[in-house]
Amino acid sequence: MPGSQDFAPDPRNARLKVWLNGELVPTEAAKVSIFDAGFALGDGVWEGLRLHRGELLFLDAHLDRFSAGAAEIVLDLGLSRDEIVAALRATVEANGMVDGAHLRLMATRGVKRAVNQDPRNALGAATIVIVAEYKEPSPTIVTRGLSLATSSIRCTPPEMFDMRINSHSRLPLIRALLDAIRAGADEALMLDPHGFVSTCNATNLFWVRDDQVRTSTGEYCFNGVTRANVVDLCGRNGIPLRLGDFPVADPRAADEAFVTGTFGGLTPVREIDGQVLPAGTPGPVTARLRGLYEALKDQDADARRSR
Repeated sequence: MPGSQDFAPDPRNARLKVWLNGELVPTEAAKVSIFDAGFALGDGVWEGLRLHRGELLFLDAHLDRFSAGAAEIVLDLGLSRDEIVAALRATVEANGMVDGAHLRLMATRGVKRAVNQDPRNALGAATIVIVAEYKEPSPTIVTRGLSLATSSIRCTPPEMFDMRINSHSRLPLIRALLDAIRAGADEALMLDPHGFVSTCNATNLFWVRDDQVRTSTGEYCFNGVTRANVVDLCGRNGIPLRLGDFPVADPRAADEAFVTGTFGGLTPVREIDGQVLPAGTPGPVTARLRGLYEALKDQDADARRSR
C-alpha cells in the first residue's frame, strides 16, 4: 500500500544532477564517505521544498526551519542564506526544472576521524547535498485516501528526540511506520507522551468533527510549514479550528480527515484504525482547504516572481 510519500515514476529522473559540496554531479557520482556523520550516525538536518511555476514555495519559512535545526545541533553550514538559495536555484536550472519538482536540502556534520558520536571528531566542513527530482504525488492517493493505524511508538518532547527538528535520525518514525505496515495501513498515527493525538510518522494530521477542524496543540508534532499554512487558511477563511489535546477516539469518530506535508500538500484520509470516515475522500472541508492551499501556492509563486 502506498503512503503519503508515494509518487508517480518519472523517466526524467534518470538523468539528473545533484549539488554536492559546491559541485553539480551526475546522480551516480553523488557519493559521500562511509565516515560521514550523516551516514554513520544520522547527524544532520534536512529540508524538503517544492518547485511550483518556477519558484520554490514558502522558501523563507523552509530556510528558517533549516537554519534553526542546524543551530539546535550546533552545525556550521559553511554557507550563507544567499549562498544556499543560489545553490538551490543552480540545481533546478542544471536539471531544466520549472515545475513539479521536489527538492531535498541536506546537511551533515561531515567526515569524521572516527565513527563515534563526539561532534568534536568532525574533520572540517559540513557535507551539503541538494537532490532535485521530478515528483508528483500519486494521483490515486487523492481519491483513495490514506489508511492510518495507531502506533505504539510515541512522539517525544524536545529534551528527548525533538520532533520539531528535521533530523536525519528518523528511526523512531520508521519504527512507527513499521507498526502501521504490520497492521495493513499506509501510515502511522502517533500519540504524544500523555496519550493524546500528535502526528503521523511523516505528516501532520487534521480531522473534521462537529463542523470543526481539529489538530494537536503542535507541542509534539512536526514543525510543518504546510501545517502552519493550513492553520492560517482556516483563520482567514472563517473555518472553525481547534488546536488541543485529543484522545485517539476523537479522530476515529471524525467525519473526514487529512494529513499535511510539503510533498503532498493536503492528502485525504479514508480510515483510522479500521474505522472508515463517512464524508468520503476527499471530504467537503478537505476539498475546500485543498483548493485554498492550491491558490496560496500560486500566490506565493507570483509574489516571489515579482520581487
